[in-house]
Amino acid sequence: MTDHEVYMIVAADKDFGIGKDGVLPWQITKEMKYFKDVTTQTHDATKENMVIMGRTTWESIPEKFRPLIDRKNVVLTSQKDYKAKGATVVNSIEAALNLAQNEIETIFVIGGGSVYKEFIDHPALTGIYLTQIQDCFDCDTFFPDIPEKLSQVKEISSDREGGTEFKYLLYKKA
Repeated sequence: MTDHEVYMIVAADKDFGIGKDGVLPWQITKEMKYFKDVTTQTHDATKENMVIMGRTTWESIPEKFRPLIDRKNVVLTSQKDYKAKGATVVNSIEAALNLAQNEIETIFVIGGGSVYKEFIDHPALTGIYLTQIQDCFDCDTFFPDIPEKLSQVKEISSDREGGTEFKYLLYKKA
């Protein structure tokens, strides 16, 4: 277990679709900037945040952008000898959480579908940053149902890019 706040951060369409063939089914520049801002900003300048992701999510990030800068990158995989240059590789959620020491401020679980599904009911989960895209896309991977314990919803803001509208929401424990 961890003493750190742990959030999932995800962009999903109206049907909670999050991916197709291992990649995002949309290109929304403003949402990518929001993701980077949320996952890199800290209140304490001496600390950084940690991002936990599955192997497929790691591999979906273009190599020139790996590891995600200004964050401790952790890759969760069942492959025993997997190597991820610039990231720490672990094979359990508990091992990932145990990596968060004093230099870490907040932990963000950034995907993909199987990691979200495995983590959604974890007792350490503080909340979910959800970008709700107001369209439907062709997806084969979906975000799990949000548990009732995260019933407090705050709309942070809303935006538009091209013809696509989206809302930035924060789900927290009531």
